Amino acid sequence: MPTGRRALRLAPSLLSADFGALGAAVAEAEAGGADAFHLDVMDGHFVPNLSFGPALVAAVRARTRLPLDVHLMIDEPLQYLEAFHRAGGSTLVFHLESRSPPDAVIRAAHDLGAEVGAAIKPETPFSAAEPYVERVDQVLVMSVHPGFSGQKFLPEVLPKVAAARARLDALGTGGDLSIDGGVTAETAPAAAAAGATFFVCGNSVFAGGPVGDNLRRLRAAVQEGARGAVR
Repeated sequence: MPTGRRALRLAPSLLSADFGALGAAVAEAEAGGADAFHLDVMDGHFVPNLSFGPALVAAVRARTRLPLDVHLMIDEPLQYLEAFHRAGGSTLVFHLESRSPPDAVIRAAHDLGAEVGAAIKPETPFSAAEPYVERVDQVLVMSVHPGFSGQKFLPEVLPKVAAARARLDALGTGGDLSIDGGVTAETAPAAAAAGATFFVCGNSVFAGGPVGDNLRRLRAAVQEGARGAVR
């Protein structure tokens, strides 16, 4: 794993895009300055909804060279790592609340040559993730309850982001610290100030106005928050 804090990055969540024009949404976001794309995989068990499978990940991969951040909101992520990596997933993010043993998921993902992320729900304490942060490439703090788009940001998760930031910095690891849920130009500065580096942004990118303008507004907000953190 590289050392040093990673650059600030924006990852539009394709769950919020127009599925009838997904290729156009990918192209517009890439042209507008996206750094990666986030794809939510839901199995109807770990979360109530169903969403993307490997075929859709492969379709997105065919339309962009940007990294694909595949968020496995599923009961048994270990069973599906290879399928999503073959489909083009760059980072495979699993939930520590899932049924798969974290050590096995981390080892299997790295054996495939993929980056791996460990995600925690809003109610899960950072202590659940702390034993794994040195071995993963991303820690994802959910700032909404997983399974539904369009929820409002939960500011009570920010102390967890700060705790994760402190631990990652103490270890000198170069993993991403991701925030996912309700990330807007209004909420992103606080997340950046707490130490997040990877911002999953859905409705704030795709739900209104030119995508490029939305991404520029978000990037300015993120940079503002990060500057405040280092003053």
